[in-house]
Amino acid sequence: KHSRGLRLARHLDTVSVLHFSLVPVLMLLLSSLSNAFSISSAGRPSARSSPLMAEMANGKMLFDNVAREWRCKWQDDGGGKASSATLVAIADVVDEFLPQLKALDGAVVNRAVCGGCLDFKLCTTVPLATFGPWEEAGHPPEADFLAKLEAIPGVSMVETQTMTNQVL
Repeated sequence: KHSRGLRLARHLDTVSVLHFSLVPVLMLLLSSLSNAFSISSAGRPSARSSPLMAEMANGKMLFDNVAREWRCKWQDDGGGKASSATLVAIADVVDEFLPQLKALDGAVVNRAVCGGCLDFKLCTTVPLATFGPWEEAGHPPEADFLAKLEAIPGVSMVETQTMTNQVL
């Protein structure tokens, strides 16, 4: 009985070693195959839009999408978010630059407006492969967009931020 149990334990150790050494290879292979045959969801970044993802937090947070956020505060002239002249002017600037942002490969553009704290945010999320060249070029049309935003009466605290933006 003892030697049979020992043989079983050795067998399980061998299987475990094989299992754990092959799992990363198989996962990468399956990921590559599934991405090669996946159907795009209208340009929306997916949770696995590329077989290799960047990681942070010791591998606990994987990502393959990066976002560039442009934000500001807007002044309420008494009409609130329903009719603020400042917010209307911001919307006009967004309309002007939106086609350029959507032309980025794989881009998804989100707008967030808070009528309570008077925040406006425009966030463009792109795959890692798109982000690198876009960042090196200065995130165009960022400079022009921000200049027009800063010129609007009632706009303050114009800022930018780069962050990961991953569908989970």
